[in-house]
Amino acid sequence: MKNKGFYQLLLVLAGFCCLPQVYADTLRPSIDINLIIDGSSGLAGVKEEVSSWVLKRLDQLIIDGDRVTVWSSGTPAKIVYTGKINGNTDRDAVKKSIQDISGSGTIADFSGALKDAASRPSSGLCYTLLISASPSALSSLLSGPQAGLMRYSRVEEFSGWRAIVVGLNLDAKVKRAAANFFGS
Repeated sequence: MKNKGFYQLLLVLAGFCCLPQVYADTLRPSIDINLIIDGSSGLAGVKEEVSSWVLKRLDQLIIDGDRVTVWSSGTPAKIVYTGKINGNTDRDAVKKSIQDISGSGTIADFSGALKDAASRPSSGLCYTLLISASPSALSSLLSGPQAGLMRYSRVEEFSGWRAIVVGLNLDAKVKRAAANFFGS
């Protein structure tokens, strides 16, 4: 009898631990995903590693209903994919657009891509990932007029490249949250 109660408790705990993973795709609303990938010659030496990392990250992130835009941040930055994800065909198209990006030229136009991403209408939640294999392009971004777009960001360093999660258009949301918190 005691074992039966133990197994029932174990079954309930397993349900609580596993069910959120089974239904994870339905637990969050769709989001806007911006991928800005270095299109300069700096990408050539790390392209395979970058592609592998980004594709793995996308497999963990994208669900049906998400809107994805991919930029090749060369000179000038250009959109290589944009669309709503409605199944594996769309996921494969996003992956192909990333794998087809080739590095050329010496300049990566991150400012243009970030400005374009920030100006796009958003449905609410937005995830922006910038991949930089060109230290000089990142320096010009941080010292240029679009530096404010990088205010809310997190950098992950790799050998020869960086992945930067950028919190675009958060100023108003942060100010509103602070005002609500302080009762203003």
